[in-house]
Amino acid sequence: MDLLVMKSLHIIGVVVWFAGLFYIGRLFVYHKEVEDRPETEREVLTAQFALMEKRLWFAITWPGMVVTLLMGFGLLRYYGFPSWLHAKLLLVVVLVGYHLLCGRLRKQLLAGQCSWSGKQLRMFNEVPSLLLIAIVFAVVLKDQLSWPIFIGILVGVGVLMGVMVQYLAKRRKRKASSAS
Repeated sequence: MDLLVMKSLHIIGVVVWFAGLFYIGRLFVYHKEVEDRPETEREVLTAQFALMEKRLWFAITWPGMVVTLLMGFGLLRYYGFPSWLHAKLLLVVVLVGYHLLCGRLRKQLLAGQCSWSGKQLRMFNEVPSLLLIAIVFAVVLKDQLSWPIFIGILVGVGVLMGVMVQYLAKRRKRKASSAS
């Protein structure tokens, strides 16, 4: 396969995979928070979220991951293992772990056995954003990246995301209590 075609398919796979991971996390939040609704509403919404999660998981997220990994491994033939690639591959391993944990959470939500709160799922949903930032910088900057500084920036961005999730949760709670 031509190098440029393989690169293009790799990038398309990455976009599709991340789209699926971003959306599945959001669906998990909605799925979990529907537990507080009246029974008839909860049943209908739970069934709808389960269907949406299943379709997204098997038609978007898994195929995106498979294309990404297959094309990525194919690209290794052209590029070998430059030093920056070790960092990228480590981040990809973490991303695959996140993907697999999403599958586990999906099954737990389907069985009504997910012990995670909506707030925890919101925080969890921020992980692919951090991984995307890290992977893109690793690939674009390659060996020019100062890893200690970059990790500090990532931690800062992660803390900022966590603060925002906390702030928005408090704001939602205030709105809900003032509406009742």
